[in-house]
Amino acid sequence: HAGGERMLEITTENFKRVDMITAVGRIDGSNAGELETAFTALTDDGRYQIVAELSGVEYMSSAGLRALVATMRECKKHRGDLRIANPSDRIQEVLSLAGLDSIFQIYEDAPSAVGSF
Repeated sequence: HAGGERMLEITTENFKRVDMITAVGRIDGSNAGELETAFTALTDDGRYQIVAELSGVEYMSSAGLRALVATMRECKKHRGDLRIANPSDRIQEVLSLAGLDSIFQIYEDAPSAVGSF
């Protein structure tokens, strides 16, 4: 990667009924907005079945968690959901500390998360 400055990389993949956002790096107050923007691009487009693939995320602050929760709420309003695939150990820990592991449906890998819709 040129410069290697970017702490966060976000890619979106579109499947027939589901969209998957893969985040890699650190998600904190300075860049959680980028994650939110990626989610909003989908929900604004009427796409409410979203998988967040978090295996490459080594850190997520409360700002990142808020983006996930806000997106899930928006999806649920429209009979969709935001599901989490393959969270790294750190993220799994953050989710359970925040009491969010009971709110989100969490899958071991992306195919099972995508297939769950």
